[in-house]
Amino acid sequence: MGTAGCYMTGTEKNDVRTFRAMTLWLVMAGALSMLLAGTASAVTVSGLYNIEVAVDGTGTNDLQAGYAEGLRRVMVRVSGTRDVLQLEGIDDVLKDAESLLLSYQVRRESGESRLQMSFGAVGVNRALASINAPVWGANRPLTLVWAAIEDRGERKLLTAAADDGEQGDSAVADWRRAFLAAAEERGLPLAFPPQSVQGDRALLSDLWGQFVGRIKEASSDLSHDALALMRISRSGGQWRAGWVFDGMSMDASEQSVTAADPEELARRAVGRWADAYASRYAVAAGEVGEAPRVDIVLEGVNSLADYGNVGKALNSFTPVVSVGASRVRNERMTVQVTFTGELDQLKEYIALDPRFVVMDGQPEETVPAPRSATAVAPVAEPNGAEEPGEAGDQYPEGAMFVYQPLDDGDEQDAEQAFESLYQVLYYRWQPAPVVRGGGS
Repeated sequence: MGTAGCYMTGTEKNDVRTFRAMTLWLVMAGALSMLLAGTASAVTVSGLYNIEVAVDGTGTNDLQAGYAEGLRRVMVRVSGTRDVLQLEGIDDVLKDAESLLLSYQVRRESGESRLQMSFGAVGVNRALASINAPVWGANRPLTLVWAAIEDRGERKLLTAAADDGEQGDSAVADWRRAFLAAAEERGLPLAFPPQSVQGDRALLSDLWGQFVGRIKEASSDLSHDALALMRISRSGGQWRAGWVFDGMSMDASEQSVTAADPEELARRAVGRWADAYASRYAVAAGEVGEAPRVDIVLEGVNSLADYGNVGKALNSFTPVVSVGASRVRNERMTVQVTFTGELDQLKEYIALDPRFVVMDGQPEETVPAPRSATAVAPVAEPNGAEEPGEAGDQYPEGAMFVYQPLDDGDEQDAEQAFESLYQVLYYRWQPAPVVRGGGS
């Protein structure tokens, strides 16, 4: 595959790898096995501000059109509603899309030019607020979808792909791809039951009747915030999906959508779910503010000296404006940090201090190179690209964002996470840096 695009630094290579990992892949690869048994208090969606669109070429007009289209999709994803595209002032924001870019790359795939973009979270959120649009944060509910599909007199359960990547029934795989593509479009975390339930006729019967009891029991060891019980059937040239929700105090009455094909049906259903969640959890424009705030959770803070040194260290970072009130539970300390610039810049400063160790399972996202270093020009494949079977294989082509469970906490932690615009950052406090290597 030929590649055309910007020159990429080492950190940008990591950023592109982040581009290639999203909910679509994680769920298909077995997100249910990653999200351990028990209830989840939300998951953090990483990459909401990354997007890829097709462009006609690398000319100025082509790229400007691509920037606007990319920002249009990101704003729908981040506001939680397509209504944002009808607001007064949206056209002016889209015309200035380039100013909100952190990095971009143009690549060629199957004869088509694809523009990958990373927009600044703080900049996009402020742009949304400027047109009085809501902003839905990065910490979002995980919906476990139980769907029964009836076609030509046969009913099947919609399940996840097997842990070994086996797709199973081709018709089920097509529906799964349709729902996951819709989930990517709206930034909504979805999961499906494992393939092991595929032959359970009792569960299928209860699902078709939308009886919640047995479905809840079967879901008890699968992480989720809400259940969606859905039945899909075809009548003439139309597909119909009807569903009920259980959990998260969602409307429990049956709702439905119709469409001519599975892809559009999935887009409409997932769009309705995203709208419902965003209507509850999105922050009003007036609450976005000029000074963004992020919650930082530190494990291993177990003395008064640690408490003081954490605050002193955070306050020493250039982007930090203030370190707000903290919560302490056992050896866990949660602080709210007000900062300037983009969140990735703050994370880069923290990464320079060896006392802050990124917690296992949390994404170590990197900061893209400055915009001045991203002039579009054809380039060869970068030297040192992974050979097949190495790290590059970890991220399937086309993947765009990832999600991971929030660390276990209490109700207040969960509530704070839902109210935060930005992902919760997790670190282990290591007062004395570990000395590596050395000899006698």
